[in-house]
Parts: sequence; C-alpha cells; structure tokens
Amino acid sequence: MDSEEKVRELRLQLWGAAETLRGSAVDRTDWKGYILPLIFLKRICDVWDEEFQSARDLYGDSELFSFEEIHRFQVPVGYHWKDIRETNTDIGAKIQQSMQEIERVNPNTLHRVFGLSDWSNRDKFTDELLGNLIEGFSHISLGNNDVSTDMIGYAYEYLVGKFADVTRRKKAGEFYTPRSVVSMMIKLLNPIEGETIYDPTCGTGGMLLAAIEHAKKNGGDSRTFFGKIYGQEKNNTTASIARMNLVLHGIEDFQIERGDTLLEPKFVNHKGGLATFDCVIANPPFSLKKWGREFWENDQWGRASYGIPPDNYGDLAFVQHMIASMSTKGTGRMAIVLPAGSLYRAASESKIRKMILEGDLVEAVIGLAENLFYGTPLAGFIVIFRRKKHANRINKVIFIDAQDLFRKGQNQAFLDQSHIDYIIQLYENYQNVGNRCVVVSIDEILRNEGVLNIARYIQPMIGSENVLYSDAMETFTTSVDTIRIKKRILNDELKNGGFFSE
Repeated sequence: MDSEEKVRELRLQLWGAAETLRGSAVDRTDWKGYILPLIFLKRICDVWDEEFQSARDLYGDSELFSFEEIHRFQVPVGYHWKDIRETNTDIGAKIQQSMQEIERVNPNTLHRVFGLSDWSNRDKFTDELLGNLIEGFSHISLGNNDVSTDMIGYAYEYLVGKFADVTRRKKAGEFYTPRSVVSMMIKLLNPIEGETIYDPTCGTGGMLLAAIEHAKKNGGDSRTFFGKIYGQEKNNTTASIARMNLVLHGIEDFQIERGDTLLEPKFVNHKGGLATFDCVIANPPFSLKKWGREFWENDQWGRASYGIPPDNYGDLAFVQHMIASMSTKGTGRMAIVLPAGSLYRAASESKIRKMILEGDLVEAVIGLAENLFYGTPLAGFIVIFRRKKHANRINKVIFIDAQDLFRKGQNQAFLDQSHIDYIIQLYENYQNVGNRCVVVSIDEILRNEGVLNIARYIQPMIGSENVLYSDAMETFTTSVDTIRIKKRILNDELKNGGFFSE
C-alpha cells in the first residue's frame, strides 16, 4: 500500500470513529472541539509507547528505558490512553484530567494545547457514548511505526476541512480557508526558508503550515522556521486546534496566541511596539461589525495612521494591522482576503485606501469566484501588499479578474491547480492581458477615489455574467420605479373594489 492509499485509509478510519457522535447530544458544529483533541491525545500516547518499547529493547531491564529524556512528550502515570480505556465510570472526567496533566508536564510544548472542551458534561456525554468513542479510536494505531508525521498531518487537515463542511451554517470559513486558496496566496508571497511568517487570524494554522510546506518543496529546510512561526486566534477552541495541527506536522517551536488581534495584539518587539515579520498572511472575517473602533481612536500601536474604518466594517482595520506588522525591510510583504465592499466603499474607507496607495504598498488585486469560501457565498478578493516593489511595478497595481476560473461542485466552487497556475503566471508577468488583467497606475486609481474594485478597470468578458456598476444601478432604478407604479395601480384597484378606504 503506497502512502496516498495509507492516508486515505487513515482518513476513513478517523472519520468513521468520529461518527460515533452521530445522533448524540453533541451538535455536529461542535464535533471538532472534541474529536481533534482526542486524536492528538491518542497520537501522543501511541508515540510514547513506541519510544518506551524502543528504549526497553535497547537498554534491556535497566532503569534507563524509563528516563524522561527518551520521550518527545511526557505522559504522567495514570493518565495514558490505556488508563482512559480502562475507566468505566466518569470517563469524561478522566479524559479531561488526562489532557490537563499532559499539558502540565509539558509546559514548554503543550501548554493549553487541548483547549477547554467540557468532557464532564453529562448532558452531552454518557459513559456509554464516551466508552464507544474511546474504543473506536483505540483500534486505530497512530504511532510513528504505522503513521508518519506527514500522514497524520494530512489526515488531521482532512478532518479540519470535513468539520468545516458540516459547520458551514456557523461560518466555518472563519477558521478554515480552502487549501486551494491558501496554496495560491502562499505562492504569491513565496516565503523562503528562515523567514518569519505571521497570521493575525490564524484559525487552525493552515496558512502557516502551507508557508512551511512551500519552502520545503523549494528546497528549504523546515527547521529554519523553528521559532519564526507566529499566529493569533480569537476563538479558544480554534487556537488549540492550530497548536495541535502544527505539532502533528512536526513543528514544535512556534507561537500561537489567543486573543482579539485588533484589540489586543500579542506580538511586540523589545521596544514595546508591534513585532514585524517578513510574510504576513490572513483571511480575516468579512466586514466584521463592532470590531473596536472606539479602541482605535487611541490605538497605542499606531495602527490607525491611515484612518479609522467605520464601526460596521473592520476589513481595513485588519489591513492596517497587517501593514504595521510587515517588516520595514525589503522583505516585508502580505496577502489578505477581502470582501468586495472594502475595495470601493466611500467616506473614511476611501480616505484610508488613498493614503495606502500614496505609499505605493498595493501590488495586486485578484478577484476570485463566488462560493469558494466556507460560510459565505460572497466572492473574495486577494490583495497583495509589498514594502519594496520590483522596479517595473513601482507606482502600479495589477488587477486580475479570475471570477470565472473555478470548477463547480454540488454546494461549493473549487479552484483547480490549472486555475492557480494561470493566476500566478498572470501575476508574475505583470502585463495587460485582454479582459483578464490590466496594470493601472497609482495616479489613475487615486483619480478614481482609491477604488480598487476590478470592475472599475476591467470590462467583463463576453459571455460573463458580470455587469458594470452603472448598468446595474440603471437596471435597479428602473425596477424600483416599475414596482412603485405597480403598487399605485394595485392600491387604486383595491380601493375601487371596496376592499379598503383611505
């Protein structure tokens, strides 16, 4: 059996065990908070068993095989997976205690990694349900002898995506971005070994992992990223999943912090200012309301230097935080997913965009298809910013219309590798290509009030469903006038018929 077949089999096994919760009191939207930590716990214990046996085989009956040094992670006596499996009553409490004890004895690597799931909640978990769940995973070997780090990492990512599928009604896109979109964003930034990578809304850590994987594929050594991977995530459960995800991919020296990035950024430099990074990448929540405008009126980090966005649209707050987090050296660059409105809304957002454009930081705007992202049917736009542009890109922005590049699925649109390769090629060539892409001067964009909406600069291709804003507004106005006329006619008919009087 080759590695791909093993990964597929592992995925099926893990998902099959997870479906023990089907029909239980645990809502499917909450499965990820229980299943993923449980898999991580099983992995730690299985690897510990292998390390123990290897040392015993090597040292024989001496006490050397029991030394802590032989283990990557410590598992205290009485809190191993086997101890949980042998528990018949209060199983939830045993699971919770085991996770807490493992965190306690591994403070430098596993601090708070399991999250705060309420395993002791008897309204959700009966002993019978948990016994069946533990038994289901007990038959899946997750040690290194059977499952490599890459295999368990890929299987874990599969489950993260699977949980996103079943939780779409709760905006799963806030913690999971489709791998195809992540892959393209990483290729656009092209991180190399040894660079610092930062995601201020890191979700489950997919973008950070993709950056490392990209560098490895290009001949880099993933060890050069140790101590250079940074992420912050507001949701406690999701932050825990990100920590587990990185560890399962063999990355141990990283920093994933919990908290609201816009209100309480966690990464600062030795001078007390915001830390800066070579690559900054994020897919923040679209048009976040009540994001903390009043806090930014006196922002101690200086992130409001371009202006303060309106209370109901936090998009450009995330943009400004990320710009402030970009290295001021020539390597500083960033990629962010934004909704269409943030590219053309007027008033304070227009002023912010114009000031950013005047600093010549915007390099590319790429319009993607609708329904690519979990949790929203809206089209997303990838915007690339760079501290130091190549000579032929200074005072210019390339607009790429890729809204018709997708493969239609049953409930979701997908970017295939051919689509990604084509978009990357257009970006790298940085030239006008028919109705597909156009290079526009900063001066022209500023004359257009800093509007970065692709439709302002690229006419829709023949056969496209896209329409010009002016045409859409004319159609809308005509329709409204027609509705008003029809309403008056209907009211007259009803009054003449005696159905009501004024």
